[in-house]
Amino acid sequence: MEWIISLLSTLGIFAAAIFILVFVHELGHFLAAKWFGMRVDKFSIGFPPKIFGFKKGDTEYVLGATPLGGYVKIAGMLDESMDTDFIDQEPAEDEFRSKPVWQRSIVILAGVIFNALLAIVIYTGIVWNYGETVLPVSSIEGIYVPEESLAREVGFHTGDRPVGVNETRVDYFHQLMSPSVLTGREVEYMVERGGDVIHLRAPDNFLDRLNNEPFLQLEMALPSSIASVQSGTPADEAGLLGGDQIVAVNGEPVGYWVELVEWIQGAESELELTVLRDGETIVINVAPDPETGVIGIAAPAMADVFDIQRLQYNVAQSAVVGVRETGDMFTGILQGLSRLFTGSISVRDNLGGPVAIANVTREATEHGGWEGFWRITAFLSVTLAIMNMLPIPALDGGHFMFLLYEGITRREPSPKVRMALQQIGFIFLIALIILVTFNDILRTFGS
Repeated sequence: MEWIISLLSTLGIFAAAIFILVFVHELGHFLAAKWFGMRVDKFSIGFPPKIFGFKKGDTEYVLGATPLGGYVKIAGMLDESMDTDFIDQEPAEDEFRSKPVWQRSIVILAGVIFNALLAIVIYTGIVWNYGETVLPVSSIEGIYVPEESLAREVGFHTGDRPVGVNETRVDYFHQLMSPSVLTGREVEYMVERGGDVIHLRAPDNFLDRLNNEPFLQLEMALPSSIASVQSGTPADEAGLLGGDQIVAVNGEPVGYWVELVEWIQGAESELELTVLRDGETIVINVAPDPETGVIGIAAPAMADVFDIQRLQYNVAQSAVVGVRETGDMFTGILQGLSRLFTGSISVRDNLGGPVAIANVTREATEHGGWEGFWRITAFLSVTLAIMNMLPIPALDGGHFMFLLYEGITRREPSPKVRMALQQIGFIFLIALIILVTFNDILRTFGS
């Protein structure tokens, strides 16, 4: 029963996000067409079968049962419906084909523009409503880097303090992991080590590895201090107290919480802990519970250790942040697609379809509430805008390429050629959907 509820929840959240994205995209086409006096025969959210619809004026408004897209059927436009009945007739004044190229281009691009604007509006609203949580890199004294880790492979050492990326110093920790940074062809981190600034270049498979391995996480900077001790546990019986700082284990220096946890989890016998308490150093021996492998101590809270700040903005400032976030996301996705097409990153690990989108949307909502839902919706809106501008017949980018050809040559492409190319494009899109869905299933069962 629980899995059924989880499935229905996933489908509901996914459908809500897709409905918003598709509605805004098609609304862009619809309003632009109306603005230039074009007749819109149908405005559909979702594909057949039709759930319900009504007609107002010249336009039939439809809600389809398949929430994976939508369309606006503009009179006189050769689109994915493959309707060619009007081709041999004289263009009517209110038809798409009777309008100048620049107007038709705006109509085609309007969906993408509206998706970009939606992302800006969402990011602006999030920042204005919730503020922006940031952590200055200056409040991090250093990080712990396990021997077998991606961070170690990049070149990080325990005690390093990351301060910049790609030759640019950053103010906040999250800027080290922005989409535009992670998807770049070359990623080079700057760290302070022993008073010097060291440059560390990430390996070529860095982006692929990030899907499955932790990298720069704030937990890596937590000190080896004890926030509290659970009653009745080995730590409690040994005499450990909240506020104690573990500075060594079995004589080996320790400075980070993750490092301390590794010692505890790998212990086969009693551990000798060197504890700093009220300015004095004492030694306490403790053996992890043989069944659970823990000693019963809790890590310090992030807010108690780091200078985490909640920045508040007015509407204008929020809009600036919204544009910045959208631009960074656009850059990241474009760079990621470029690397997919050139084969420099794995298609299987980085290309997701409906199943992956549904899962990510559910997870974002579960962990981030409404803020998480709107953040993933903004991300998907940017993705939809970029995917629609790919020069594939049957997509907005394909229609725009035909218009670009017409604008340059002053000659309209042959309807037969356009029909053939759109059919090929449509088949390609169906094949792509099947591929990414199959990839999602393999990845889901594989994990």
